[in-house]
Amino acid sequence: MNQARQNILKRLRDGRQQGFAVPTSDFAVVRERNWTAAEKLDLFQQKIESVHGEVHRVAAERWIQELIRLLAEKKLGNLLVSDIKAHGLELREQWHESLPPLLAYDRKIESWKEQLFTQVDAAVTGCRGAIAETGSLILWPDEDEPRLMSLVPPVHFVLLQADQIYSTFIEAMAEQGWATQGMPTNALLISGPSKTADIEQTLAYGVHGPKELVVLVLE
Repeated sequence: MNQARQNILKRLRDGRQQGFAVPTSDFAVVRERNWTAAEKLDLFQQKIESVHGEVHRVAAERWIQELIRLLAEKKLGNLLVSDIKAHGLELREQWHESLPPLLAYDRKIESWKEQLFTQVDAAVTGCRGAIAETGSLILWPDEDEPRLMSLVPPVHFVLLQADQIYSTFIEAMAEQGWATQGMPTNALLISGPSKTADIEQTLAYGVHGPKELVVLVLE
């Protein structure tokens, strides 16, 4: 043990012996947000749109029609979906041949990596909710809806239930029981399309991921 470390440990021990109080964590400042459901939705939309995210509020039973409209408006040639998730199955049931093809993430990435990176126009995923305070979406990717679905396609559509918008990050963790559920190895907070900045602080969007983030809020 070197001398510097010994000196640090000695000061810590001396402090304990002299009765110095150890500070306790107080999360009250990030808990006390008494926003209504409408205020949370408005704030979430304001925050995510401020960083070039796109929000469309739609009746829960009409989200597929709204998605079809957006696909046509953005001139997208195909859509990557999960054939396991409920929203993917619902899409398959209501899709027809005149619409852009639905692609399935049903293979290991090694067998179709080039196609995924060069020929997929958009993907649609669900999410676990959103955070109003920061305008962030919460995603827990799994084998049925892998991380690459939200990372690679140029346009990422996300389905968000309006009643799953939380005031703060800690509120989301507490109400969803993250401490007991067994979190995935890759939990995501997404706050807008991908962005980066160079040394001159020039901000660019869509450099390392989706150029567009489109949130369908199901009310």
